[in-house]
Amino acid sequence: MEIPGLGPVTVDADFGDYVSPSLPVPVFGDALCRFVVVGYDDDDAKVDFEAAISAFLGLDKSALRFASVPVFQYYLDVKTDLGGDEDLVSIAGPDNVWSYIRPGGEVTVQREDAHGDRQVYVSVECECAWEPEHGLQIVFRRGCSVSKVGPFDSHLTNVSAFDRADLADVVYHRFG
Repeated sequence: MEIPGLGPVTVDADFGDYVSPSLPVPVFGDALCRFVVVGYDDDDAKVDFEAAISAFLGLDKSALRFASVPVFQYYLDVKTDLGGDEDLVSIAGPDNVWSYIRPGGEVTVQREDAHGDRQVYVSVECECAWEPEHGLQIVFRRGCSVSKVGPFDSHLTNVSAFDRADLADVVYHRFG
């Protein structure tokens, strides 16, 4: 099987998703990541998946600039929750946050079925220096732009994560 933009993919024996070999991801400085495509066979609009993959692979690092402030806010919230832990990495500001993040090696592509959104999202699980347990999830709506950041929770939107329609355009919403 071949998915445009990813090339040949294999079927994951446990879940039935399509998995690509590791590919360079330009938005993360060509870090190698494998893509996991969920629900492709059952979807009537495969072209939406292909467009999201193409858009995502066409992004460069500048696409992350918009998310610097929300990601930094996530860092500050973790720091506050830990009571200003002296052992926690110290990040000077939003422009410095990306030095403390690296993709975890897996990119998931799937359609959001909850709450009627029906868009295809590209979700990247990242490691971050301030939250080793929950990491950082960065989600790109239609593969084009960052639409959600925060601890990895597998949700593709904040609407889905919090079951609140008023969070449709919110990139970061604090848990708890």
